[in-house]
Parts: sequence; C-alpha cells; structure tokens
Amino acid sequence: MEEAAAHNGSAGPAAAARPPATPEGMALAYGSLVLMALLPIFFGALRSVSCAKSKNSSEMPETITSRDAARFPIVASCTLLGLYLFFKIFSQEYINLLLSMYFFVLGILALSHTISPMMNRFFPANFPNKQYQLLFTEGSGESKEEIVNYEFDTKDLVCLALSSVVGVWYLLRKHWIANNLFGLAFSLNGVELLHLNNVSTGCILLGGLFIYDVFWVFGTNVMVTVAKSFEAPIKLVFPQDLLEKGLEADNFAMLGLGDIVIPGIFIALLLRFDISLKKNTHTYFYTSFVAYIFGLGLTIFIMHIFKHAQPALLYLVPACIGFPLLVALAKGEVTELFSYESSAEILPHTPRLTHFPTVSGSPASLADSMQQKLSCPRRRRQQSPSAM
Repeated sequence: MEEAAAHNGSAGPAAAARPPATPEGMALAYGSLVLMALLPIFFGALRSVSCAKSKNSSEMPETITSRDAARFPIVASCTLLGLYLFFKIFSQEYINLLLSMYFFVLGILALSHTISPMMNRFFPANFPNKQYQLLFTEGSGESKEEIVNYEFDTKDLVCLALSSVVGVWYLLRKHWIANNLFGLAFSLNGVELLHLNNVSTGCILLGGLFIYDVFWVFGTNVMVTVAKSFEAPIKLVFPQDLLEKGLEADNFAMLGLGDIVIPGIFIALLLRFDISLKKNTHTYFYTSFVAYIFGLGLTIFIMHIFKHAQPALLYLVPACIGFPLLVALAKGEVTELFSYESSAEILPHTPRLTHFPTVSGSPASLADSMQQKLSCPRRRRQQSPSAM
C-alpha cells in the first residue's frame, strides 16, 4: 500500500494559487472515492469465493499465512523508504517514465482479467473461440518444473486488446479516468486473488499495517511525498473541481489502493466464513462491509476537520475487526470465527504467498504472477496418500 488517506493532491506554488474546492465539489469527490472503494471490495469478495473453488491454475489464489502477515509491514516500510530515497536522489521524471511502462503492462493484464467474466456475456454463441496455452518449464524428465502455465482463449485476447486501449490512453495522457480504471482493476484482483488463511492472520496483517500507516503518515512526510511524486495507478483519484473544469479538472482527492485491498481481503475472508457456516446468511460480510463504510467516512470527516492527510487504516482497522468481533460475541461464534481455516475449507492445497508485490506494493500485480504456481512436484504430492 502506498497512500494512507484521501486528501488534496496539490502542492507547491501552483496549488497555493488554486482556489479552494467548493463544498459541492468536495462532497462529489469524496462520495465518488467511497463508491469506487466499495465496488472492488464487494465484487472482489464475491469473485474470491469462485476463485477459491477454481481448478484452473491461472486463477488460483495465493494464501497469506501468519508469517507472511508479520513480515508484510516490514517489507512495505523498506519499499516505501526506498522509493522516497529514489525520488530524492534521482530525477523524478525518469523514475516515473520507468514506472509508467511497468504499470502499463501490469494494468493491461489486471484490467483484462477483471473484465473477462463480464465480456464473455457479450460474445455470440457461434464465436470462434480457440484455446491456447503458454507453458514455460525448467529442467527435464522427473526434475521438470513449471515456471509459467497459462491457459487462455480468443475471448481473453479480445479483452486484452480492449485493455490495451486503456493502457495506451493512460501512457500518453495520464488521465485520471484511465488511472482509476487501472486502480479499480488492481484492487479487484487483489481482493479476489489474495486470500488470508484465517482470521488470526487477518488481525496480524491489519494490526501491523495499522502501525505502519500511522507511523509513516503522522511520524514522517515520507508517505505523502511518495504518493504525490509517484505517477502510477496506485491510488484512486477524483477531482474536487470537476463541476468547474469538467474532465480537465486537476485538484484531486485521493485514496490509496492499500486502503481498499488490505481491508478488502479481510472482508472477503469473512464472506467465505459466512458461506462455510451454511446458514444462508452473510452476517459477517455485511457487518464488515458496513464497518468499512463507517471507517472510511470517519477518515474523511477527521481529515476535513483537521485539514491534514489521515492514515485511513487508523480508522478502518478497528472498525473492520471490531464490528465482526462484536457480532461473533453476540452470537456466541467467537470460537468458530477464529478456528475457521479458509484454505482448508475451500481449497486444501492453495499455494502460500512466497513473495510480496513489487515496487508499488499493489497486490493486483498478481494478475500476471498467478501463472507461476503449482509445479509438477506439487501436483504429485497432492496425489500421494502420504501427503493427505
């Protein structure tokens, strides 16, 4: 995660001369940010259920264990500080050029994966759909190991072509709408494909990033500096002067993708827990979803009162953990909640997360790394009685 809160994305002399946003413009901007944050969480959580049941290796999730969760804030801090030093030492122009190319590729892959299920409904029944497979292996014979095993079809290629149009638009114009399309795709992919193995792991991850967020926002100017310097779709933005300037508006409020994905994967876990209870209710999912709305709304309110960037996880973490826990206490299901194992319940052999997302820390970069799991030895272990 990169940016901790929604705040004005303006700085420098140009910002000083800029007229303040109108109340209507601010309400539209923050309302739009909240709505855009809710969409990938809701639909990503729903897709995470079918993703966990998928037998296609290219769509299988990565599971975060408690050890991964404990290391994540440290890795994220090192990445953030490294980016800050890079921007201080090297030319910001060249760094952003390199990052633009990097996110151009990742954004196309993430957006293609996001729109693929929706686009399938628009293809006619007689569409000539051919199957393809991209396979890279290492070694030979018994020691052969799959590095990439990606299956796709003609429909996927059409989605990739459409996503490439958005990618070129983003690369050439850096328009905020193109940025948001990529950001939403990254967020939805992250919620869908990153799975916490249990609630305890979720508490460790959210608790660690709670401290991380508070320190880097209140303790230093590192996070805000990187967020403003980083020209990449790692945040959702919405102009506060849209009513005055239209699509060419440039006074942005912003919300980091980490403030969507991190709580989102916890909310998705609670949805899978609801399903495991087989009670035909989604009590914990809806409770945590409402808690997220409350926490994000409180973040915006506090930020507006104090006129300072706020670490959103400062408010989101207590809400997203506290509300479901209170429901579990009221229903007497605390033991069931903390004993639930997502990977064992739905997919016993889900691969664990063995590396962290690159430069941006955007979990949606998994859109292309999902293809690197499930080696041949792993499949042989699944078939062996001794491994069961």
